[in-house]
Amino acid sequence: MPIWVYHLPNFWLALFIVMVMEVVSIIGLLLIRRFLIPRLDFHDGVSDAISGTAQAIGVFYGITVGLLAVGVWNTYSSSSNLVSNEAAAIGVLYRDVSSYPEPARSAMQAKLRDFALSIINDDWPAQKSGRVAMSGGVILDDLQSRLYSYEPAGASMTSVHGETLRAYNKLIEARRLRIDAVESHLSTPMWAVIWIGAAVSIAVAYLYKIRDLRIHLILIGLMAGFLGILIFMIVINDRPFLGYVSIPTDPYQLILDRVIDRK
Repeated sequence: MPIWVYHLPNFWLALFIVMVMEVVSIIGLLLIRRFLIPRLDFHDGVSDAISGTAQAIGVFYGITVGLLAVGVWNTYSSSSNLVSNEAAAIGVLYRDVSSYPEPARSAMQAKLRDFALSIINDDWPAQKSGRVAMSGGVILDDLQSRLYSYEPAGASMTSVHGETLRAYNKLIEARRLRIDAVESHLSTPMWAVIWIGAAVSIAVAYLYKIRDLRIHLILIGLMAGFLGILIFMIVINDRPFLGYVSIPTDPYQLILDRVIDRK
């Protein structure tokens, strides 16, 4: 799908997809009834054959689209969990470094705050426009240098330092998984299956021998509208970090408000 489609609000995106499906389907019906149907020889058994073919295609296409819809929803949910895990990892690491003595404590707390802000202010706008931003990498590298160069004093601080390093590694892992998930989406062949399947499903319904054009238009319009809604549902969940319907930065803001900037 074109990138600009994902930036439309839900209502306008749904309206756009349904209207495109409706217009193309109705134009196709009018052309088929005008130029193809009069040339075909409809005899006994043809209607049954058309009906059976339409049902078979509808069943297989419905199963395919249903599986794709479940798949993209699972992708969206998994990506949302990755965001929550990364935000939680920031909060855990912030609490761990709060046990360090000054000036190491304030310096590392400031780095974590800058990292959370860089995700909200830099990474998310880039992701919503279709780009992968890694602006927080420099901040984490600096934080890593401070952690690895720190020499804990005493058994208690050594234990705290070990837990902090593990928390830092979990944050790195969560960030890496989130960055990898930014570019997750349905492949071009999968979208080809969706659109070609929709076209074939509607095209078979053109062949029904219905004398009243209005009835035929209503049937094709209902089918096209239903398929358009299904495709809309796939589109809004296909790219979790892109466009108008994307995963929000609420988990990071929550960590900022309740952990990092808490007074």
